[in-house]
This record gives sequence, structure tokens and C-alpha cells, in this order.
Amino acid sequence: MDPTTIGAVLACVAGLIGSVVVYVGKRGENGTSRFNSQVDQLQEERDGLLKRLGEQDTQLVTLQQQRHDYLIRITQLEIQIIRLGGTPTP
Repeated sequence: MDPTTIGAVLACVAGLIGSVVVYVGKRGENGTSRFNSQVDQLQEERDGLLKRLGEQDTQLVTLQQQRHDYLIRITQLEIQIIRLGGTPTP
């Protein structure tokens, strides 16, 4: 083989290798973009769930306070029933 043919073959091989590198690099870039998109979606979903959890905690505290107030009122009414000579029902 003469040097021109060897040079042409090497140029073709280098072109093929370059094409493979670009293809693999682009696939990696697409994979990274997809991964970042998924992470962003998960973070948004997590933030929404944390907000909802905080709202439910607040609601739970309110309901517990109402229950406490109702139990106090029931006890007061039972005491009043006993003072009036009645028997409170269980």
C-alpha cells in the first residue's frame, strides 16, 4: 500500500470514530437532560407534598384542640347534671 491509500484509510477510520464519539456524546447529553428533568419533577412533587403535610398538621392541631374543648364542655355538663340530681349517661 502506498502512503496515500494508508492516509485515506486512516482518515475514514478517524471519521467513523469521530462519528461514534459524537453519537455517544449526544446520547449521554440526552440522558443527562432526561435525568435532570426527572429530578426537577420529583423535587416539585416533594415540595407540594411537604406543603400539603404542613397543612394537614395544622388541621390536626386544630381538631385536637376542638376535641379537648368538647371534652371539657362535656365534663362541665356532667358535673351540672350531677348537681341537679341526675345521673350522666356514659
